[in-house]
Amino acid sequence: MTINRCPWAESDDLYRTYHDTEWGVPQHDDRSLFEFLLLEGAQAGLSWSTILRKRDGYRRAFAGFDPALVARFDDRRLAELATEPAIVRNRLKIAAARQNARAFLAVQEEFGSFAAWLWRFVDGRPRQNDWRTLAEVPATSRESDTLSKELKKRGFTFVGSTICYAYMQAVGLVNDHLTDCFRRQEVGRLACQEGENG
Repeated sequence: MTINRCPWAESDDLYRTYHDTEWGVPQHDDRSLFEFLLLEGAQAGLSWSTILRKRDGYRRAFAGFDPALVARFDDRRLAELATEPAIVRNRLKIAAARQNARAFLAVQEEFGSFAAWLWRFVDGRPRQNDWRTLAEVPATSRESDTLSKELKKRGFTFVGSTICYAYMQAVGLVNDHLTDCFRRQEVGRLACQEGENG
């Protein structure tokens, strides 16, 4: 039996697994939300497959994506990470991880959780889109523009609107599985449960 997936997910097994199990699933766990924020920022200018291949390296390098620990990294630790081949060795992106961890903790302090703050940008329920082709899927949206502005205002970096839209896709604020993708309905059902529980 042929399984229809979003075409971008067919290039290799890593993409297929990520697409079939994670992409678009609504996330409310703050550590997962921090992980994707860090990884999406690291991905800027690179392919997502590069980041997926280095994901375990990021997990080790960035304290299991614990924002409280990453926020305490000193300059020496950041310099060490800039020589770590298991991650993208971009000094600005590495420094951004610490800065974003500190900003992330400030949002948690103010709102009780990062998730509580983040989900307000879609009124607490994932947006269900009806794209038939990859060409229809936008790179940004009104919500990603707003999220980007708010994150920057709160001191986050590497959070342009394009990065924010990719982030929203990854953590399930929007369901951008194409209409003929087998995951669209599965993820859509999760979104319905969000609405019932919200």
